[in-house]
Amino acid sequence: MSTHQHHSPSASLSKVTKLAFGIGDLGPAIVAAINGFFLNAFLLEVAGIPPTYAAAIFLIVKIWDAINDPLIGILTDRTQTRWGRRRPWLLFGAVPFALAYFLHWLVPDVGVGGKFWYYLVVALLLDTAYTAVNVPYTAMTPELSDDYDERTSLNAYRFSFSILGGTLAAFVHTIIISSYQGEAIVRGYALSAGIWAMVIVISNIITFIFTKESHFQSPQAEGPGLLEGLRLTLQNRAFIFVTIIYLLSWLAIQFVQNNLFLYVKYWARGEDQFQWLLLLLQLGSFVFVLIWARLSERLGKQTVYYLGTAFWVMASILIYFIPAGGVRWLYFIAPIASIGVSVCYLIPWSMLPDVVDLDELETGQRREGIFYGFFVFLQKLGISTGIAISNLILGWAGYVKPEYAGAPVPPEQTDGVLLALRLFVSLAPMLILLASYVAVWFYPITRLKHQQIQAQLARGRAQDVL
Repeated sequence: MSTHQHHSPSASLSKVTKLAFGIGDLGPAIVAAINGFFLNAFLLEVAGIPPTYAAAIFLIVKIWDAINDPLIGILTDRTQTRWGRRRPWLLFGAVPFALAYFLHWLVPDVGVGGKFWYYLVVALLLDTAYTAVNVPYTAMTPELSDDYDERTSLNAYRFSFSILGGTLAAFVHTIIISSYQGEAIVRGYALSAGIWAMVIVISNIITFIFTKESHFQSPQAEGPGLLEGLRLTLQNRAFIFVTIIYLLSWLAIQFVQNNLFLYVKYWARGEDQFQWLLLLLQLGSFVFVLIWARLSERLGKQTVYYLGTAFWVMASILIYFIPAGGVRWLYFIAPIASIGVSVCYLIPWSMLPDVVDLDELETGQRREGIFYGFFVFLQKLGISTGIAISNLILGWAGYVKPEYAGAPVPPEQTDGVLLALRLFVSLAPMLILLASYVAVWFYPITRLKHQQIQAQLARGRAQDVL
């Protein structure tokens, strides 16, 4: 007899459920957006951390990530409460997540060595809290619906809130810190962090209250251990390919996010226009998430990925040839790039629930937690890898730190640093996206294949009931 209880959900979820689910990604999206666009510059130019120190912090955190992400995924699979398996983690993890995020944007009055240890400890705490909230949240997707297109719709809601929330947070963050001059800019970072920490808590509570895990519930707390669970997961061929797709697409995003502010500041020479460029890029991504979600119902997820990322490849070629001081050209290129960025947000996460169904068919177990835990690990691996590689190269190229935090006149960077920044936002993501096409080509779950999987699962569950 199956160890899992199945409740067939309606093919169409209510708007309230979809909205509440989408709101749940505000916290992770705010952290990902602000950290992605501003953390590197904050550590280098406000906190005064040398590039190699910053790179070391993120590499060390990735070692911990390799353990805590799949571990928390397994723990959520085994969690048993009257509220479900995933939702309690959102409720009890909200405050630690918000507090760790707030601490990440303070500048302690200690030397460079002390700051290294401070940001290392806080980064480890933030990483753990992020995992404790984001893994169970994302693992809720297949538990809300088993419909192929409805899952894409859920992710469209999720990434609509994600992109709009991240856009608003990054835009307001820029306005707040720009209102503080000179060394007082550290107070601006603290104020911004406090505001978004409160949003993190509130959004998690809303998702906890207005969603319900009605699809799958597990009456037992037993299952494969960490190593055995990872071994079984990595035997899933479809998961291997969707993992490669997500890692590469997210790494492409992070190379741009981590370096775009520095690129605009030192090469395009339009630091005062950055928030408007960011708004243009992110709003375009929001619009096209909705468009691609509809098109995927007709064309399929793989075809949509090819089409969308082709626009980003074109934008990457164009941005490489922008002349020094040519910030005005970015207003033309940003909307083109947003078409491809939106696909990289939407499609890999829409593929993953189908992989979980295939895993259930092959193993007889529902193991959303470990799959989504591994995906969250890849998300953070992309972020940290992008920052670490960028900072190591900037350090080697002779990056020049501003005289003090918030200095009105930016220093002149070396030709090596300027070339590196240009490559980070153009040719590097282009090559990464082209490499991802191989994995998309071999990804085996089409719409027809998923329908066959669902039919086989339905027959198996009917036999279990009998």
